[in-house]
Amino acid sequence: MFKRVVRQSKFRHVFGQAVKNDQCYDDIRVSRVTWDSAFCAVNPKFVAVIVEASGGGAFMVLPLHKTGRIDKAYPTVCGHTGPVLDIDWCPHNDQVIASGSEDCTVMVWQIPENGLVTSMPEPVVVLEGHSKRVGIVTWHPTARNILLSAGCDNVIIIWNVGTGEAIITLEDMHPDIIFSVCWNRNGSLICTACKDKKVRVIDPRKEEIVAEKDKAHEGARPIRAIFLSDGKVFTTGFSRMSERQLALWDPDNMEEPVSVHEMDTSNGVLLPFYDPDTNVVYLCGKGDSSIRYFEITDEAPFVHYLNTFTTKEPQRGMGYMPKRGLDVNKCEIARFYKLHERKCEPIIMTVPRKSDLFQDDLYPDTAGPEAPLEAEEWFEGKNGDPILISLKHGYIPGKNRDLKVVKKNILDNKLSKNTENTTPAIKTATSTPSIKSEAKLDEVLKEMKSLRELVSSQEKRIAKLEQQLSKMDI
Repeated sequence: MFKRVVRQSKFRHVFGQAVKNDQCYDDIRVSRVTWDSAFCAVNPKFVAVIVEASGGGAFMVLPLHKTGRIDKAYPTVCGHTGPVLDIDWCPHNDQVIASGSEDCTVMVWQIPENGLVTSMPEPVVVLEGHSKRVGIVTWHPTARNILLSAGCDNVIIIWNVGTGEAIITLEDMHPDIIFSVCWNRNGSLICTACKDKKVRVIDPRKEEIVAEKDKAHEGARPIRAIFLSDGKVFTTGFSRMSERQLALWDPDNMEEPVSVHEMDTSNGVLLPFYDPDTNVVYLCGKGDSSIRYFEITDEAPFVHYLNTFTTKEPQRGMGYMPKRGLDVNKCEIARFYKLHERKCEPIIMTVPRKSDLFQDDLYPDTAGPEAPLEAEEWFEGKNGDPILISLKHGYIPGKNRDLKVVKKNILDNKLSKNTENTTPAIKTATSTPSIKSEAKLDEVLKEMKSLRELVSSQEKRIAKLEQQLSKMDI
């Protein structure tokens, strides 16, 4: 019997290819802020890039087809008063994007169907609650209108964007700066990496730490942690000798890692991007000129190195396209948007196949844009797995509904149960009127009445003056 030397894998021959120059986005002044976020967010409609902005913070939102040289006067999303540090597209609405900034606020924006025509200074909602800059924003994977933000005040806040309220505030869990936060597949848990070298798995609704590992990586430089689809945690960090490491952990037993790999001695932070459908992790180092990819399996050594895609230019940041935005006819399994100093360059990862037919094994059903849960259901304790869609005939985007924000009176009672049968859009909007809100309504009606009276008296006065003026003309 011959021992199999090379492990069989359909992803062993995945190759990366940068697109031609005319398909890049040129003349973009990418942000120079020293913050370890991706600086780029992509979905099947738009690519968003954090850019240099004088006197505030801005990011650019470009329709995917708008390649070539971008005009200097191209409109930006520019409502923040400090540099933007992180952006994230909503997984349930391709026109909604959230941004966190040095001005301590989180803002949520609704981008017009065909992109920006003029600059956008006004967000749909401003979420205020952090006392220091907000470096991480990430949407809930399965519940509509839930957004998580983490700031340099070491606090994590989970917001209901539909009402503009902070619902859960996780304080005193992190004694130092939070480097990364990631939801698990159904959004019931989060895992965080902190400057105190601990990786924590947290149940946000119970506000308790489920599992933690001290000194997950011994080095002093930032750690990143992400959830895999089977519930394991994948981390990147540095050893005591400043070598870059990656490790796999089982939250049920965090004593020892399932697997650890030493990589190289570069000092760029490794940003992990994970594809839950194929179990492939892509590592993009800030300042590196390469993308390494690994396949995660159930057999030792669990993390299998596949290959490295290398270019000449170092990357300032990286965007990762969701599966539904890929070209299935070309066997494309991943697409990255690499940020240079002055441009954004798409990189396409392909599995070489001879057949032109749809490859079922490369494209199992993937998470679609439909949210299985409403915000209130999740806060009440329900969980829902992503609603999967087939990519056999490509992804056909549906109509996105507008993001409506209904500011609730804090003193109001919880949602009345009799609204449970109404449509989701109305469900978030209706709340039981309290005595306080009735008094407020009376006040508003009185004010409207007095304003109407004022307007009619002014109209009479204007008519009188016009009459006098016409007589004077004669």
